[in-house]
Amino acid sequence: MPTLEQLKQEICDIGKRLYQRGFAAANDGNITYRVSDNEVLCTPTMHSKGFLKPEDICLIDIQGNQLAGAKKRSSEALLHLEIMKARSDVRSVVHCHPPYATAFAVAREAVPSCVLPEVEVFLGNVPIARYETPSTQAFAETILPFVHQSNVVMLANHGTVSFGETVERAYWWTEILDAHCRILLLAKQIGRVEFLSPQHTRELIDLKKKWGYADPRQDSAYADADLFADDVFRASWAECGVHAGAFGAPAWSRAAAQCNQKPSAGPLPSFDEEAFIERVAQRVAQKLQASMSHDASH
Repeated sequence: MPTLEQLKQEICDIGKRLYQRGFAAANDGNITYRVSDNEVLCTPTMHSKGFLKPEDICLIDIQGNQLAGAKKRSSEALLHLEIMKARSDVRSVVHCHPPYATAFAVAREAVPSCVLPEVEVFLGNVPIARYETPSTQAFAETILPFVHQSNVVMLANHGTVSFGETVERAYWWTEILDAHCRILLLAKQIGRVEFLSPQHTRELIDLKKKWGYADPRQDSAYADADLFADDVFRASWAECGVHAGAFGAPAWSRAAAQCNQKPSAGPLPSFDEEAFIERVAQRVAQKLQASMSHDASH
């Protein structure tokens, strides 16, 4: 078991990584680590994560009361504590604003599945929690419907929160998610996203189970799930304002008809070529006449 000082230093190291990668601008983001059933290390409020020192880290209890530390705890610690209360296996929580993943959260666009092997194995379907004002108890509770089914949650119009057994493991999930969202957006700029087949996706889910990573899609309840369509979290979409379809969908998905449907811009206005030519001719004649009148006056 690492010492308290070692854990504080690890929080500082991950904070620096967040800042250097642009995941936490200015004073954004917060990190926690549970050292006992009732004690949690927490980053301070109004302090850049890129320049933390071990003495900056404060100690709070599981209810959010500050027990030690010269600097005040993060105002968003309540979100971290709700996760820890719900998941006894979680020791660390990382909240930040990675730009590509946050772009999906702002657009409330469901992250497509069946694209990258690493994402299927390490993340799986990623939920988007409904929006609530940050630092409130209502905000802290937005993750509760998803906390047992995923290790990373996108927060609508806000950012991400990820959690795990160590500070680094908690951070990993957000880094993987942001890289995935960046690749999706780059592929979209090229023109399209090609999807894995259902068989290949199911093989990755089986591989995930073999390696000891839990996934709701391993449960028999999702045996007939539409792997692309995010059936695990689809029931939450209406409440959370989530959309899907910006990246299309594979032909084999039941969501293909909906996701691949492009909104109609309506019929183009009719173009009268003869009338257009006549208007141009009139404008040219007017210009010539004005020019000739100018020359004659001089």
